[in-house]
Amino acid sequence: MTALPLTGIRILTFEAFGAGPYGSMFFADLGADVIKIENPDGGDFTRQTGPYFLGDDDSQFYQSLNLNKRSLALDIKQPEGRAVLHDLVKGAHAVLNNLRGSQPAKLGIDYASLKAINPRIVCAHLSAYGRNNSRGDWPGYDYLMQAEAGFLSLTGEPDGPPARFGLSMVDYMTGMTMAFGLVSTILGVKTGTLPEGCDVDVSLMDTALHQLTYPGIWYLNEGLVTGRNPRGAHPSVTPSQLQKTKDGWIFVMAQNPKFWDLLVKAIARTDLAADPRFVDLAARLANRAELTKELDSAFSARTTAEWIEKLKGIVPVGPVYDMAQALDNPFLTETAMVKTVPHPDRADMRTLANPIKLDGERLPAKHAPKLGADTAALLREIGRTEAQIDALRAAKVIV
Repeated sequence: MTALPLTGIRILTFEAFGAGPYGSMFFADLGADVIKIENPDGGDFTRQTGPYFLGDDDSQFYQSLNLNKRSLALDIKQPEGRAVLHDLVKGAHAVLNNLRGSQPAKLGIDYASLKAINPRIVCAHLSAYGRNNSRGDWPGYDYLMQAEAGFLSLTGEPDGPPARFGLSMVDYMTGMTMAFGLVSTILGVKTGTLPEGCDVDVSLMDTALHQLTYPGIWYLNEGLVTGRNPRGAHPSVTPSQLQKTKDGWIFVMAQNPKFWDLLVKAIARTDLAADPRFVDLAARLANRAELTKELDSAFSARTTAEWIEKLKGIVPVGPVYDMAQALDNPFLTETAMVKTVPHPDRADMRTLANPIKLDGERLPAKHAPKLGADTAALLREIGRTEAQIDALRAAKVIV
């Protein structure tokens, strides 16, 4: 791969935890110069988040969200630090943060604060609830959004307690939403569609609500409250759910008549197609419990692996794996989704590859930087002398 599409784009970030770092990592993976500006006193909190650490101020948690970036340890609350920031803003395309609503203005990293320095700068704000409302200063995290946006009421078995997703998917979706909004705005400024920069706002709550999609539209227009179905079943078509096998579970998604016909033939249960209870989509949905029992009986005759081998490429099915099985899957070797990214404290560190391919190739990856690893180099880039850098270090403006 000779070039990456965002080469030449510079993003300054004030970020921590998941949503902001996840989104900005896509910029870095695609070639942008992402400069992670961190508090000299510890930096991004995930550097101290265990249980697996990589030397001082570093962890595998932090590495998973910060590949290909540069780290500048800078105290922007001090006048000398603010001056450094302003010099960086002059040559940057965007400033990104995932702080509480009122914090960007207080720190001087919103568009109103920076437009005099660079009128083309784009300022992206990723917060829990947004900036200009009654919750602007509320702390907030992914799991809270899953709870309030209704996700927990849709997840799990009907007779069990509300359940959250096993991962912080609202964080990651919000990070990607932010990245799309930011890169679109940068493009607008560069092409002249937008005459100057502006603020771009994304919140965890708005993104979570947007993910309600068709169940949300059903409620808004018809008053239908979608709840939890047994076996993780789709709310409106069946069979699209878990089925028991001889040694575990398989997820079957015969969601249209074509796949239903293929399924009953493949499992040698063509009698089900003629059964009045299952004769069409509406009948199958009305008799989901009875159909589940019939399919359990058929699928229990073989193991999950045997069914995958028999049905692969014919009917949409998937095995139900734990984390180890998912990441030890030989298919990941074929697709190069796991790669080794040498780290100063662990030469064989493995990580997940960016899911984007360019011209058939995975994107290159470099380990996330140690705290302040690029501070001196970045200061030299904006014209600071060695004496000035030493003075900033002595004043604890940088590390």
